[in-house]
Amino acid sequence: MSKKLNLPSMNGLRAFESAGRHLTFRAAAEELDVTQGAVAQQVRGLENDLGLRLFRRESRGLAFTAEGYDYHAAVSRALLQISNTTERLKPSPSSVTISVTPTFASKWLIPRLPEFTRKHPDIDLRITATEKMLSFHADGIDLAVRQGQPPSSARLTADLLFRQKVIAICSPVLLKDLALPQNETVLTKLPLLHDIHDLWPLFLQEYEGEHTFPIKGLRFSQTTLCIDAALAGQGVALASRFLVERDLADGRLVQVVPKVLQGGQDFYLLAPRQHVSAAATKVCDWLKCSG
Repeated sequence: MSKKLNLPSMNGLRAFESAGRHLTFRAAAEELDVTQGAVAQQVRGLENDLGLRLFRRESRGLAFTAEGYDYHAAVSRALLQISNTTERLKPSPSSVTISVTPTFASKWLIPRLPEFTRKHPDIDLRITATEKMLSFHADGIDLAVRQGQPPSSARLTADLLFRQKVIAICSPVLLKDLALPQNETVLTKLPLLHDIHDLWPLFLQEYEGEHTFPIKGLRFSQTTLCIDAALAGQGVALASRFLVERDLADGRLVQVVPKVLQGGQDFYLLAPRQHVSAAATKVCDWLKCSG
């Protein structure tokens, strides 16, 4: 027949363990979010149950008795083991690592993360922002969003998220005092902002044929920096419309000319064909619905 466990009050044990670590009732009370008097009462109750003193009350705080020192070591080990075992039993959030370009991360994904978190609080979404195409297996990537022609691989799926629709944008402040109508000639009077895609020559050629003015201007390594410079009123940038639609709607940016440049640099969601977790599938569905 199993022996009945001889256990004192759990509240008393917790109060004793905390007070023993801090050697003050005040610090233990702050940690346990109770009053100092409550901690002292719980420790006294534990001492009464045991029939011995665990602490000596001194002017500077608490000091262990010999019995209290040994008992505290045993209680601390036991409570720590219970805490660790309980933590392991709790269901951990499902994690999904998604690799995206820095511009997609800062201009589209991050502003929408609160919406994702509300819908999927159980998913721990981890974002890797890089232009490089990482290895799904070697780098621990579950999903990726990339611009350009999707890879022709039997091991990957590629779902179109956004068509490339590049427009010229700038801060409305930049146009405020410009004595020109907002048509193609406005580009001759404004500084142009360039990124690594270098789309200005193609944009100008398609819109007005052979351009006769220089296209010099500030150059940035990432499109997100170009957009930030445009927001700061430093010039006209080229960007995919979906990346700046919120800024356009809120009036922080305006489309300078009606031209829309379309090409083969669309945005695709990439995922392995096999062994996709349920959490990764939820992220895929959310991206497709939000795209």
